[in-house]
Amino acid sequence: MPKASRYALISLLVVLCVAALAWWARPQPAQAPTEAAKHSYSQALEQARQGQPGAARVLYQQLARTDLTADRRAKLYAELPHYPSARALALAKADLLEGDLLVRHAAIDAVSELAQGNGRAKLLGPLLDDPMADVRYHAARALMNLAPDDLGVYFGPLQAVLDDYVKTLENEHDKPASQAELARIYLHDGDYQQAMLAVERVLALTPGDLDAVVMKARALDLEGQPDKARAVLAEPLKREPDSAFMQHQLGLWLLAHQQEEFALLALTRAVELAPDAGDYRYDLALALHGMDQLDAAQTQLDELLRRDPANRRARLTLIDYWKQSGQLQNVQVLQAELERQNPDDPALQQGL
Repeated sequence: MPKASRYALISLLVVLCVAALAWWARPQPAQAPTEAAKHSYSQALEQARQGQPGAARVLYQQLARTDLTADRRAKLYAELPHYPSARALALAKADLLEGDLLVRHAAIDAVSELAQGNGRAKLLGPLLDDPMADVRYHAARALMNLAPDDLGVYFGPLQAVLDDYVKTLENEHDKPASQAELARIYLHDGDYQQAMLAVERVLALTPGDLDAVVMKARALDLEGQPDKARAVLAEPLKREPDSAFMQHQLGLWLLAHQQEEFALLALTRAVELAPDAGDYRYDLALALHGMDQLDAAQTQLDELLRRDPANRRARLTLIDYWKQSGQLQNVQVLQAELERQNPDDPALQQGL
């Protein structure tokens, strides 16, 4: 082969090698989540909802991802309060200031359950100065039931945000949700007459709204009119005696007014009508325990956990009840299950 041709061939090979190396070294485009990742999200969410072993670990792993949609992140945050730890709080804290509004709201809700008292105020208080009104208002809702001492330096900013929120809501007389929120704030502030006016607007817009009926009864009760309050709660049950929600609310009212026997009937009926409603069964268990019916209370909590193994509140309460009755073997079983779900649970770390 002539020397010139040989040099030309060598040059061509060099060019091809350089081009190949450049192609392999090129920046890789962001990859869409693989099918395995999508599957792991669904699997992790189900694992958390079912309280299965390793639930906390996989939940934290999913929240650490950056490729999830806002809706998916929000669903994960809804489960996070069942699996508290320093890691859980750090994950929620990271989304308080960043991301989609839906995610920020979900993170605020998670923090409000994961942190109590002054700890909650320190985490959510800075959001009272957020540029987005929706974030300020959502943070205010999560903070307004804290005591002034817990709020500390955020007491003044909270009042300012609530005042602004009230002005916004007062201009939305045609929106039932806005008027219901306004009623809640007035009840919190002790302005029962204004709360009643807001509730009446809700009922005018959506007749038969049961949440509004309960707020009306509460306003009457706080005004010192318990007989009228009870009548308001009883009225919907005349029309719909199989309303689990109203049976439950009437039971709570009766319990608060030291009418335990009648309260027990209403709370039991609520559970019969809605056996999967965890809050109803939990409140029934507390009522039974308060009436020294420890075995019956334990039975209700045991059934609650059978239906909802992730329910941490019920688990910790049942552990306490088993301890009271000296059934330490049952305590050990529940603790072992909790440790498999979330080995970093503060209750375990504190020597539950």
